Amino acid sequence: MVDKTAICLPALQNLWDSFAVANDSLRLLKINKENIIMKTYLKLHLFPILFMLTSTSISAQTNTSNPFGLVYGAALTENVPGRVNIHPVSYKLNGIVIAANVYTPANYDTTKKYPAVVVAHPNGGVKEQTAGLYAQRLAESGYISIVADAAYQGASGGEPRHTDKPVNRVEDIHGMADFIMQYKGVDTGRLGVLGICGGGGYTLKAAQSDKRFKAVATLSMFNSGEVRRNGFMNSQLNTIQERLKKASDARTQEASGGKIIYAGVASITDEEIAKTTTDLYREGYIYYYRTHAHPNSTFLYTMSSLLDLMTWDAATNMDLINQPLLMMAGSKADTRYMTEEAFPKAINAKNKELFLIEGATHIQTYWKPEYVDQATKKLTSFFGKNLQGITNK
Repeated sequence: MVDKTAICLPALQNLWDSFAVANDSLRLLKINKENIIMKTYLKLHLFPILFMLTSTSISAQTNTSNPFGLVYGAALTENVPGRVNIHPVSYKLNGIVIAANVYTPANYDTTKKYPAVVVAHPNGGVKEQTAGLYAQRLAESGYISIVADAAYQGASGGEPRHTDKPVNRVEDIHGMADFIMQYKGVDTGRLGVLGICGGGGYTLKAAQSDKRFKAVATLSMFNSGEVRRNGFMNSQLNTIQERLKKASDARTQEASGGKIIYAGVASITDEEIAKTTTDLYREGYIYYYRTHAHPNSTFLYTMSSLLDLMTWDAATNMDLINQPLLMMAGSKADTRYMTEEAFPKAINAKNKELFLIEGATHIQTYWKPEYVDQATKKLTSFFGKNLQGITNK
């Protein structure tokens, strides 16, 4: 329940900017923003109204009634013959049960051959959020796509829960390729991969060695190792050794059978969200904990995972990528620097391109229709060219 008394005037201004821009339906109300901010009564009641209005828009709001648990806009609600369908599946990867969704294109015919795309979800995300949105959009363009919850996360198995080690996330991508290449109708010679946010960094690493991927794309790439080590925008350079010591102590405690220690954010108030200064985290909290919340999604990860995360970097060995490469980022994304750091290092990539989605922030590429449309159009063009089209055989 929203704590209405906790919303101060500056917070209300920020919240309006976050939600009103995202919801075209608000324009129909002809609400004057300045008057709302000045009136105390409306100040106390506007925020719940914004939530109600936002939940009706195509921008995708949490919909717990969706039979597949999907929380993105225009999500599938049923499987209809002749249309794009979703198929919940599971498989084992290194002894861990992985939960995934496979999307098949309209008029899917197992006797024909289709290109396929593996989609890796963001840090803290699950298959029912933005990764599912892009998997569905790719299926609408004629691809078979797969998106899986990372091992130890979401609906997939693995203990301790919320372990977040790069080696596991990269292996998840290899595992999705293993599974989808055996799926009926998949042309194994036309396999692409798309990674979003943290999944983008892990996609770069997976593609360095896995040449089953014939085309590689990232969206709003987040270099998990760099950020966990240096802090976002290099804001924690002075505490690297201190944080490594905490991670080491946490591992010692785990090994002795003690309580698992977690880093990250388990929950956050509206006031705390409004006071968050970076677009990535402020909009991320709204996306993951408010508008697109899913019970399996969390910002928590085991403290001991930092031992692996802080010594890892998505941008190393980029010269090993010799496949066509597309890296996309919002022009206004405060994470854009990570894409721009990694891209020049891919000196052997074929047909590489850095594509900026004009006006978009990092999180807006997850859900905002105009930016999702731009990204999808670019992806279908890129995969269509580099996976030799989508003509069925």
